[in-house]
Amino acid sequence: MSEVVLHIYDVTNSASVRTNNVIVQLNKIMKDGIGVGGIFHSAVEIYGEEWSFGFCENGTGVFSCPPKQNPMYTYRESILLGRSHLSATKVTQILTELSREWPGYAYDLLSKNCNHFCDSFCEKLGVQKLPAWVNRFANAGDAAVEVAENTAVRLRQAKSDIVTASKSAYRFLLGGTSTSDPTEAQESVQGVRSANGGSNIFQAPWIKNIANFRLSLSSQDASTDNQFQDHVSKDGSGSAQRGS
Repeated sequence: MSEVVLHIYDVTNSASVRTNNVIVQLNKIMKDGIGVGGIFHSAVEIYGEEWSFGFCENGTGVFSCPPKQNPMYTYRESILLGRSHLSATKVTQILTELSREWPGYAYDLLSKNCNHFCDSFCEKLGVQKLPAWVNRFANAGDAAVEVAENTAVRLRQAKSDIVTASKSAYRFLLGGTSTSDPTEAQESVQGVRSANGGSNIFQAPWIKNIANFRLSLSSQDASTDNQFQDHVSKDGSGSAQRGS
């Protein structure tokens, strides 16, 4: 059995001293003053060794160092997460598995960072996960990215549906479609509904009115053509009689 301790650092690995100082001050305000979190690096200590995860081009991203002594960051505080009943041998087996599952090239600031690794490690050790404020900035950023990506997909789909429906309606109004059924014209623009929250941009009565108007014009044209043909036939017959 061993205590499991979370060590938290301010992320001060920038080449700029000024930037590092700003991060330290920001973390003090956001975490100590407001209590919402900050920009942190975290690591888990068990059996006298501290373990965490970071980026590297080759090999595993899992690494260890003496507790509270990561040279890349500025140590901030520690939190006792509980006691693990796992033996040192079992912990070594777990770390071997995690080393394969967490390659350095897979590191992502928002979705696969050191805090995510510590959460996964703590779960396997059977202790509580990290406090929410430790990784709140990354979670908020990841959620924002997901919302933005989903919104972009929906906008592209909406644009495609509207363009398709507009083309269909335009061809219909110009007589480019051969359909004589108003409902078929209505169906040609139904794709817009999914992009408009289920409502019709092209309402059914409007489509049907346009369609009926076209059918009316077609009927009038047909009647006019028949009258014209009758007139031509009669006139031709009269001319033939006058010429005979």
